[in-house]
Amino acid sequence: MDLNIKGKKALVLASSSGLGFAISKALSEEGVEVAITSRELKRAEEAARQLQNVTPYACDLLAEDAGKKIIDAVGPIDILVTNAGGPGKGNFLDLSAEDWKAGYHGLWMSAIQAIQGVLPHMKKQKWGRIILSTSTSSRQPIPELAISNAYRSGLLGVMKTVAQEVAAEGITVNAIMPGSTLTRRMEDFKESVEELAKQIPAKRLGKPEEFAALATFLASESAAYITGQAIASDGGLIQGI
Repeated sequence: MDLNIKGKKALVLASSSGLGFAISKALSEEGVEVAITSRELKRAEEAARQLQNVTPYACDLLAEDAGKKIIDAVGPIDILVTNAGGPGKGNFLDLSAEDWKAGYHGLWMSAIQAIQGVLPHMKKQKWGRIILSTSTSSRQPIPELAISNAYRSGLLGVMKTVAQEVAAEGITVNAIMPGSTLTRRMEDFKESVEELAKQIPAKRLGKPEEFAALATFLASESAAYITGQAIASDGGLIQGI
């Protein structure tokens, strides 16, 4: 299928590894010019060398005004994928004010500011794709991930609101929710792949490229009538209707 996005310009946040890297790779293979970011420019440059049509940028999503600054640096964007590394584990009473502040900047304001930054250009050209990469915790809270459960759920409200406001201008806004996926984050949490797989109806963890395929389709011309949706790539993990 020709996704008809060759020559478009995309920005994928937190994309030097993991799901962000997989999305950047899939978009670049469709001929999209992709700006990738990492907290350290060196890591973004190392990732960029593995891909084509990619430009690396440094962007610390935990810093104040990170979303605004990266949009100013990259310039007009046709496709925006907001993404962030998840916060560490912690029950509600174990979390400090600094933990919540870091989550606020990394998960919340970086996405809000990036969306605000790309919309004027998208509205002017009457075309745009905004994709919020969140988590199944947006719909089904995950134990010991209080910060992720809180902020990522709120982003679905942002997604719905913005989608309704800009739908008539050729701009789609959707959220994609990865379930347990084989990335380095799983290794950092020292999770047992076998034990996690038992909880998933598909009986396996997802592959980054499977999640990236969903993002790439939503960025395409073929997905022009899909907006305001939160779509999971989770092997059937979410139990709610």
